[in-house]
Amino acid sequence: MKCQIFPSHSAIAMACGVSLTKITTATVLLSSCFPRLRSSSRSFFLSPHPHRPLTSIAAASTVLPTTVCFSTRTAMGDVTDAAMDAVQRRLMFEDECILVDENDRVIGHDSKYNCHLMEKIESENLLHRAFSVFLFNSKYELLLQQRSATKVTFPLVWTNTCCSHPLYRESELIEENALGVRNAAQRKLFDELGIPAEDVPVDQFTTLGRILYKAPSDGKWGEHELDYLLFIVRDVNLNPNPDEVADVKYVNRDYLKELLRKVDAGEEGLKLSPWFRLVVDNFLFKWWDHLENGTLEEIIDMKTIHKLT
Repeated sequence: MKCQIFPSHSAIAMACGVSLTKITTATVLLSSCFPRLRSSSRSFFLSPHPHRPLTSIAAASTVLPTTVCFSTRTAMGDVTDAAMDAVQRRLMFEDECILVDENDRVIGHDSKYNCHLMEKIESENLLHRAFSVFLFNSKYELLLQQRSATKVTFPLVWTNTCCSHPLYRESELIEENALGVRNAAQRKLFDELGIPAEDVPVDQFTTLGRILYKAPSDGKWGEHELDYLLFIVRDVNLNPNPDEVADVKYVNRDYLKELLRKVDAGEEGLKLSPWFRLVVDNFLFKWWDHLENGTLEEIIDMKTIHKLT
């Protein structure tokens, strides 16, 4: 079923019992943030019910007052900030992250925007599910990426191959063998690095463990994630997306250790993402040894959630 565009702002305002100014403000905001509003199994943006797009003014009258008020308030914040890249702004509102408790039980969903506001993280203890991919080539070199300058959180820092979030959609909510997370990892490797799905089959990811951490990016934004750590060994085709990635580099252990030294010494303005640094300091080099020795299965621990600071 396709969503129908409402015929006029005034008609919606009359049906909803709100002012035309509010409707117009919300419409302008939506148009600027979502140049390609979509109807899909995920739901139309204005609908509060997943899988149930709005299809009439009558339906709008029951949900738009709340939605319009939220959107109008949001317009006062960074949504209209010209400094926020249009692509990142769209993703901030279009993507719905999976909210979990500290035992990784799904408790709901919220926008990427809300999940990365430190005010929300601190006041509501918002915790969302995430993943970090560590992709090695056949020479066991690790692929690093430098996040693009337009990223809202942690721009231009170096990090592991791909770090993102499974979304609140059926294919990425599958709990068995972390299949939902692995599906999301395959999706984002293409989105960020242009790696075709056939280069990274979901059954080739090894899910090694989970960490829970909180890290501010600046005064407004930050991370509070329950992060799945995935290893994969594949020779892949790369075509990085400049909206997501500024640079990429395959590194061996010695190169990474020198990078860590430079970061710690404050040389060349180099920085690492906080989640990558936590994995490096606690797990990475030991896991790297097991990978090369063919003993990775021995260290898989999906029962423990490591709370790291």
